[in-house]
Amino acid sequence: MTRSGRGDIASNVLRSALLALLALLLAVPLATAGTLDRAGVERHFPAPLVVGERDTTLPVWPILKQEAGSYEVFAYAFESIDLAPIPGFGGTPPDLLVALAPDGTFRDVKVISHHEPVFLEGLGSEPLFAFVEQYVGLSARRPIRVGRPNARGSGAAPQTTVDGISMATASTRVINESILAASLAVARAKLGFGAANLGLKVEARPDTGEALTVAELTARGWLRRLTVTNAGAEAAFRDAGVAGAGDGPAEAPLVYLTFAYLNVPAIGRALLGAERFAALTREFGPGDHAVLVVSHGPENPLGDEFVLGSIPDRLTVTQGGLAVNARDMAIERRGAAPGLPDGPWTILRITGAAGFDPSAPWTLSAKIVRERGQIFPEKIAREFSADYALPAELFIREAAEAGPSWTDPWRARGVELGVITLALAGLVPVLARQRGLVADRRRFPVFRLAYLAFTLLFIGWYAQAQLSIVTLVGLVRAATVTHDLTFLLYDPPSLLLWAFVIATLVVWGRGTFCGWLCPFGALQEFVAWLAKPLRIRPVAVPPRLDRALRQVKYVLLAGILIAAATGSPLADSLSEAEPFKTAITLYFVRAWPFVAYALGLLVLNLFVYKGFCRYLCPLGASLAVLGRLRLLDWIPRRAECGSPCQLCKVRCRYGAIRPDGRIDYPECFQCMDCVTIIHDPGQCVPEVLAHRRGKRIVPQPVAAE
Repeated sequence: MTRSGRGDIASNVLRSALLALLALLLAVPLATAGTLDRAGVERHFPAPLVVGERDTTLPVWPILKQEAGSYEVFAYAFESIDLAPIPGFGGTPPDLLVALAPDGTFRDVKVISHHEPVFLEGLGSEPLFAFVEQYVGLSARRPIRVGRPNARGSGAAPQTTVDGISMATASTRVINESILAASLAVARAKLGFGAANLGLKVEARPDTGEALTVAELTARGWLRRLTVTNAGAEAAFRDAGVAGAGDGPAEAPLVYLTFAYLNVPAIGRALLGAERFAALTREFGPGDHAVLVVSHGPENPLGDEFVLGSIPDRLTVTQGGLAVNARDMAIERRGAAPGLPDGPWTILRITGAAGFDPSAPWTLSAKIVRERGQIFPEKIAREFSADYALPAELFIREAAEAGPSWTDPWRARGVELGVITLALAGLVPVLARQRGLVADRRRFPVFRLAYLAFTLLFIGWYAQAQLSIVTLVGLVRAATVTHDLTFLLYDPPSLLLWAFVIATLVVWGRGTFCGWLCPFGALQEFVAWLAKPLRIRPVAVPPRLDRALRQVKYVLLAGILIAAATGSPLADSLSEAEPFKTAITLYFVRAWPFVAYALGLLVLNLFVYKGFCRYLCPLGASLAVLGRLRLLDWIPRRAECGSPCQLCKVRCRYGAIRPDGRIDYPECFQCMDCVTIIHDPGQCVPEVLAHRRGKRIVPQPVAAE
């Protein structure tokens, strides 16, 4: 049979399955929208909370709470899939119900649905539920990162880090990005932050040595005043029926504040002095800002009961209509600059997580409170404000990391990527140079065992880079839902291996992965070594039964892909035919039926060498089909191979050499045993005979059927 016409039962089965799959792809799209109606949302936010009317422009439900006889917004509730449908590792986006408070903090996060393979019948959903609970109390303003397990207990910032889940790194990063991306979309529309300064880091320029006085700062507008006169206060409270003014003339100041942004060296040094300004900057955290406020009037917004280090009740910094968290720095209060009026003062710290942009206009507001009534007095408040702005040339604006992204795991796993890259680079020349290490029957087996140990221990159990049919399921689901393949980027080691495997498929076929880079395959090879000391004799599967069993993996592959295309959960169930999740990803820590299945396959391997790989592996089936596109029939053969010599066929434990001596590349696992034999004058029977006759023969690759 010619190379162009070599179709067998497997390819015919798969061709029919793919035609059915294409029809289903066009006919059965998967749902990508949120699933909760009002009743569903009310179940998550029961009384005394009230679910308001859904927004007409954004899929957001206001959650209301009664305060002082009126309803105020307690949170905005939304489903992440409506606003950030980021495909998970199962190919479809997770759906999370998020409740975001008006100040940008998370009231609640719950999992509505997901298709993350590691949690489906693996770790179970409980670790995922516990993972999302960590967001409660955190702020959407902050670039929240997924750390290693127990990262916060090991010293990571609890305001910007959530503990990751071992064995679920890629899935947790996708979920983290889904939560924050959806929350930022709501924050921009409803809360007024996250738009103007998104993705920018703004810092004051380094000290230029300019020396300014208080008068010069005032003249430039870098030192501002907020003044409320008795007449102004009285007018503001007139509608409330209470006296708002203090004692003294109408034009006398009641509230008189002087304030300035201190991070700019020329301002901070002028108001605090060089020594104290330097001490202040040493207390700053990354991205922190400081605002000086001095009170000179008879009514001090700080209040007589103000506690150092607290957030002032009557002073507020706002930007873009949103209050910014500003807390007193609790530092020494003496030694203000000459020319600055005396009075109580505070330095308010605004942390980098608040999203404050000092190069954009902002406002300082002071609240005046009065009481009405005697028995049960009612507090009446009015706010007065003054704007503040500095020239843009005083600041450096540059791109900053705006929340989580798929680049995070690439940076975090750089060492693993480097080690795997070096290992792959070392494997290629070994397999390509057939007269090098491969031809050495003493050293090559040692190299192969060492490489398989690396594959099992490092690629599999440490780097968690076991390739799986789950990725193909994800690709099919992404094709039917989001047309977005970024979920692949969240698992860098696996993506690196996929790229290498696809490249070698074109050159050599399936065997490079199945024979060298599959951790479960490596585990089977090590278990097979126990057969000899246990005196277990391999079972010879009859040829007709062997050929029939080899088709099972193609039927299983077709079933998985069709189920994935139709959105059926059967795809996840059928994917459990792979024991990879149990044996490699979860280290056999799983429900007993899955452990029994994985161990059973390893026991089967003692009797039928790599029986799972040969008969059941759907990933191997997909690689075998794609491997038919390879460019080379690269394994050398001789005219004598198959007739009369059958040595390679007898030694091939995979059954990948036909009786006529040709290589069955879709079933070849690239163990290289036959290559070693054919280049070894002491093993290759035709060469041994030729040597006895004083002749020399050269092996040549022979086209496969």
